Amino acid sequence: MQAELGVFGGSGLYELLEEAQEIELETPYGKPSAPVTIGEVEGRRVAFLPRHGRRHELPPHRIPYRANVWAMRELGVRRIIGPSAVGALKAELEVGEFVVCDQFVDRTRGREDTFYEGGAEPVTHVSAADPYCPELRSLILETAGELGIAARDGGTVVVIQGPRFSTRAESHWFQQAGWDVVGMTAYPEGFLARELELCYANISMVTDHDVGVGDHAPVSSEVVLQVFNDNLARLRELLFAVIPRIPPQPEEHLCATALRGARF
Repeated sequence: MQAELGVFGGSGLYELLEEAQEIELETPYGKPSAPVTIGEVEGRRVAFLPRHGRRHELPPHRIPYRANVWAMRELGVRRIIGPSAVGALKAELEVGEFVVCDQFVDRTRGREDTFYEGGAEPVTHVSAADPYCPELRSLILETAGELGIAARDGGTVVVIQGPRFSTRAESHWFQQAGWDVVGMTAYPEGFLARELELCYANISMVTDHDVGVGDHAPVSSEVVLQVFNDNLARLRELLFAVIPRIPPQPEEHLCATALRGARF
């Protein structure tokens, strides 16, 4: 079974697919979070993988990111879209709004975040200057505009370890740094895709305002899940509209960095 496009997201994104099939995979980095579901969206073969597991049983720091990304490549995937829930660090961002990020800041620790671990292989360094695929980002933003879905062009997601939310001091620090949203899963998922020369785009859905942003109450996991589920239909609409528009092959002049990451 093969697929050309991949999506990291829960079952709500693909449960209505006709003739979808599940496949169990084993990778050099263990099993992925769950079996991969492969189905067609207007003739395009798409692999869906819930990063948190079938029952949302995996917290952010326990997700097998390397196995997940490796599994996508094993299936033939060349492009990946990674939706995720985030908190807003700016008051003007509205709950339910999408941010199509162009930068990340890594504040995680202890996660297995590279395929290049030295040893018998030469030491390898991959550029992360522009971590997200400009071609995918452009298509997502254009499609969102046509659908009337609020999507912001560009933004920085700061990725924290989780599973706890930020303290007030941390949130203030992130806001002072000028970052836009805060989440727990955008790293190392997107960077691992870059290491395997796969084009990747992040869609951050604002589910709350982080503590200390305006006069909003501290966030809770119940609120995050409720808002995400309430807006799942719009996310699915966006994904299923953009997938048929993605060219079969990446445009190398736009995705050259992702396809040929700088190494030395």
